[in-house]
Amino acid sequence: MTLRFAYNTNGTANHRIEDAIRLIKDAGYDGVALTLDIHHLDPFAENWVVEADRIASLLNRLGLGSVIETGARFLLDPTAKHEPTLVTADAAGRARRVGFLKRAIEIGRILNSEAVSFWAGVPKPGVDHQDARGWLVEGLREVADFAAEKGVVAALEPEPDMLIETLDDFAGLDVPGLSLALDTGHCLVTQERDPAAAVHEFASRLGTVAIEDMKLGEHIHLPFGEGDMDVPAVLDALDAVAFSKLVCVELSRDSHRADVMVGQALEFLHTCRRPGPGLPTPDTAPRETAIPGLSHS
Repeated sequence: MTLRFAYNTNGTANHRIEDAIRLIKDAGYDGVALTLDIHHLDPFAENWVVEADRIASLLNRLGLGSVIETGARFLLDPTAKHEPTLVTADAAGRARRVGFLKRAIEIGRILNSEAVSFWAGVPKPGVDHQDARGWLVEGLREVADFAAEKGVVAALEPEPDMLIETLDDFAGLDVPGLSLALDTGHCLVTQERDPAAAVHEFASRLGTVAIEDMKLGEHIHLPFGEGDMDVPAVLDALDAVAFSKLVCVELSRDSHRADVMVGQALEFLHTCRRPGPGLPTPDTAPRETAIPGLSHS
């Protein structure tokens, strides 16, 4: 089968949203991973419905699918990065995060997006983790129920250093209807699983998948070829499980050179599994990545 690729607009932060979408389309992508932000379809703007309709129309005209991403840094609180979260001690703060995620789901419905991706958050020092887990599950259930009502896929992304950090953390949640947002690079950061093995293990629960390069133990999104990711193996795994949704490239640190990186990333994805001019030839033998304590259970 032919995999479908998208590019995350958090890697086009210096572009107007329309220009970013057209840049992604012209490069040959099949969709857009749209990170809602103050400059890219602000979900709290008075005209958010009109703007969502406008972007939906543009995506439809260009024949692009979409995934909604919710990792904007200062959208909810301009004084604290990524706050408040689903594990914030303040109930009003948690409610604000839930409200944002519900708005993202409403936008996802307007855009006919394949999924809405979000994460748990980091408990502040002094917060009891059992309390935080209770708040998290309560919020997740509310969000998942709302998504089901709207016909939208809600997908939780395990994120390094957050309360839900690993795939085992995700698997231990009791939240009906919650899908997995798998960032394959995060498997290299936490070193819990081989990324390709994670695709196979969680195939039935995949709501959306992100891919980029990363180095073992370092949570830095890198262009392909600069880290330890066996990209061909991940793509082969996605093919093997017949993954038909968008595979989203996330290069959030490369907005300053998006004009180059958008196209370069897709070229790599299209050619990395076969020899090509100017590109490294993948090894014929499976690549081995040493991950201490690797577990597939």
